[in-house]
Amino acid sequence: MDMRPLPFEPPAPIPPAVPPSGLQLLKTALRNPLELWGEQAYTQPWVDMSLLGQRAVIINDPALIRYVMVENSSNYEMSAVRQLVLKPILRDGLLTAEGEVWKRSRKAMAPVFTPRHAKGFAGQMLRMTERYARKYEQAQPFVSNIAKDMTELTFDILSETLFSGEIATETEEFAQNVDKLLHRMGRVDPMDMMIAPAWVPRVTRFGGRKMLNDFRRIVGKTMDARRERMRIEGDAVPQDFLTLLLKLEGPDGLSQAEIDDNILTFIGAGHETTARALAWTLYCVANAPHVRDRMEAEIDSVLGSDVEPVEWLDKMPMVRAAFEEAMRLYPPAPSINRAAIKADSWTSPSGETLTLEAGTPILVMPWTLHRHTLYWERPRAFMPERFLPENRDKIHRFQYLPFGAGPRVCIGATFAMQEAVIALSVLMHGFRFDMTPETHPWPVQKLTTQPNGGLPMRVSLRERMQ
Repeated sequence: MDMRPLPFEPPAPIPPAVPPSGLQLLKTALRNPLELWGEQAYTQPWVDMSLLGQRAVIINDPALIRYVMVENSSNYEMSAVRQLVLKPILRDGLLTAEGEVWKRSRKAMAPVFTPRHAKGFAGQMLRMTERYARKYEQAQPFVSNIAKDMTELTFDILSETLFSGEIATETEEFAQNVDKLLHRMGRVDPMDMMIAPAWVPRVTRFGGRKMLNDFRRIVGKTMDARRERMRIEGDAVPQDFLTLLLKLEGPDGLSQAEIDDNILTFIGAGHETTARALAWTLYCVANAPHVRDRMEAEIDSVLGSDVEPVEWLDKMPMVRAAFEEAMRLYPPAPSINRAAIKADSWTSPSGETLTLEAGTPILVMPWTLHRHTLYWERPRAFMPERFLPENRDKIHRFQYLPFGAGPRVCIGATFAMQEAVIALSVLMHGFRFDMTPETHPWPVQKLTTQPNGGLPMRVSLRERMQ
């Protein structure tokens, strides 16, 4: 008899047999896009559907996703709705730039995010996490909003590693102000759903423009301060992401506007995705004691040795697996959609053909793909063992897309994975994160997959430390 405990199934919308349409579709999209998709989106290789009178196709087949995002990626551009939401905030930052601007920016920034270079940030990641964790060192357990805490922690890490702690913040609540900006300006508006021109006012974003202008002013002050240091100190300034970008400024490199946009992109979005994934991981682990026991044993063993933090990612397969499984269930970027530039078609190995007209929106959604019944055993369950080394070869490269795929795969994937394992290891080595009567998170899509209303959890010292 199998005596293993049943795996934890964290909260998520139950797919309706018939997805919403018409006015109900619009209301659902504005409230929570994760609730839009019907049963077919989780059971079929692809689904033809109508979105406000326009044909759209959800694609889940890993081979089809590879075709769209890699083999024929030049025929698929960023979707119009996505750009209408993000472009006003990030302009020509790496997430939203296209064509030659994107190619130039990606090439310029690639050296900072090579695996070798990313590993060089491990010491700073460890130091910033240890510093942040001191807020939890109380004699008595207390309840804290872990979603907020992880936003602050990942912002501290990003600020220290990529900007040497020199972001020109004006308040201690800067990370939360960034969070508010992304949520206010990053909401899907009815005008976006109807592909209205960018100049048409978006009622849901009223009030966000001032926040965005304030944010850009801070970016400008950060750049001016570093330029002045570079003028006075020369090569003695920190050789970080900020310095690299400013060195690329000029007629043959990046324009000042492009540098502004990329700094804003990395300050704003660079920590948001990792923060959400860390919070969801701690929540899922709190509901899976057998997983937590294995993680704590692994963490205690590694931290009790002389293993440098740069090696933790490889030395802690269970910690890494838990984080990856949390990203499967709650992908930080739940939608990475495209649109066909020219008419195209694709035929599956079984002979089924999908034909696409020019302009057809292609919905590549980790949210549905990661919970798909054709590709995952018990897809709604938290089962980190899927990602242990002995099981990884069972996962198709294009059935798991927490960082996207193809030419536009997340440039900071290695950075984020290392950051997550270091953060989880430090936090779980010293503390326990448990449920409270108020812990009832519900996933909503607001740029990222986040717990609606926050994630209150009880924080206490591990027994071995008391």
